[in-house]
Amino acid sequence: MNTHLRAAVGKAMVRLRTSDVAGATAAIQRALAGKPAAAAQQPRAGAPSEAGLYGPLPRRLGEVLPLLRAGRAQFAASPREAESPHELNGSDARFSARSFRCAAGSSSYKLYAPADHAERNLALVLMLHGCTQNPDDFARGTRMNALADEFGLIVAYPHQPRAANAQGCWNWFDPRHQRRGAGEPAVLAGLAQELAGEFGIHRKRVFVAGLSAGGAMADILASTYEDVFSAAGIHSGLPHGAASDVMSAFAAMKGNATPAAPRNQTNCRRIIVHGASDATVHASNGTMLFDRARSQSGAWQELTTETIIDGKRVTRTLLAPDAGPIIAEHWVVEGGGHAWSGGDRAGSFTDATGPDASREMVRFFLAG
Repeated sequence: MNTHLRAAVGKAMVRLRTSDVAGATAAIQRALAGKPAAAAQQPRAGAPSEAGLYGPLPRRLGEVLPLLRAGRAQFAASPREAESPHELNGSDARFSARSFRCAAGSSSYKLYAPADHAERNLALVLMLHGCTQNPDDFARGTRMNALADEFGLIVAYPHQPRAANAQGCWNWFDPRHQRRGAGEPAVLAGLAQELAGEFGIHRKRVFVAGLSAGGAMADILASTYEDVFSAAGIHSGLPHGAASDVMSAFAAMKGNATPAAPRNQTNCRRIIVHGASDATVHASNGTMLFDRARSQSGAWQELTTETIIDGKRVTRTLLAPDAGPIIAEHWVVEGGGHAWSGGDRAGSFTDATGPDASREMVRFFLAG
């Protein structure tokens, strides 16, 4: 791939990450015509892309995608985006770099274990980062390690390399990674099972949580491996089956998709958190996740409350039987964007205001 075309692919991938399909198409077309790249214009936070937030996707996207796929393997991340071996290794003995391998594939990951974990009744949380993030960044932003010390959690942060996806996203939109027994779900479930065995953790205390693409993959795991995970936390994510390729993924992110019905009804409990002003993954995806739980509820009761947390109005809807733990929770944060609610500013895609999503997820998990 020549230098100009490689640069064009890089610009196109950045534009696609913000759903700017028209901009991505234009970048590739200019490179193919031998024209210099147009000056980059950063979209305003929360502003619609050139294609329009709810507008139809250009039909010519199909001409661009094969080129992006072909160049993806050769595209090198910029120094600013490159994965840092120093960050992945770290220096805290409680936060160590590990790797896992099974028949379906392999994964590197970071593992946090409280210093006194041998003396506690432990639970396991698998944390799936969003696009362009890595385990260290996600750990900083969610502050889950501090909660691990408080509540006795083993926390694993699997790493999605750019070799698997150019933006480091979990491939939630690819049918090869949406089913049991293959692809990323099989690897992640296998990792959870191995860690549960290593630390003697009961299946009812094994959980998964994720942000954005990680949230979408968390729902896939909740839908396909309920024998491994008893509850899932889905922040700014999408429902299992929301997309079957890149084209439908963009539609789903804009809120213009109807997810396929789940293959199997599962009993995995879910807590769903979504910003009402999310311009990357439309908040209707969180509603669809909760509606799916509601459709399987039978005679369960529903309760909705509103409150103000750090100046933001938060609507919380609960779904529960007459007796027993809450089956599903849906948190809608007014004014919230595509960011981990209540997160640490030191991490990417975080919003320090609003409810503490990490603490609420742990509370929901352990109440089961």
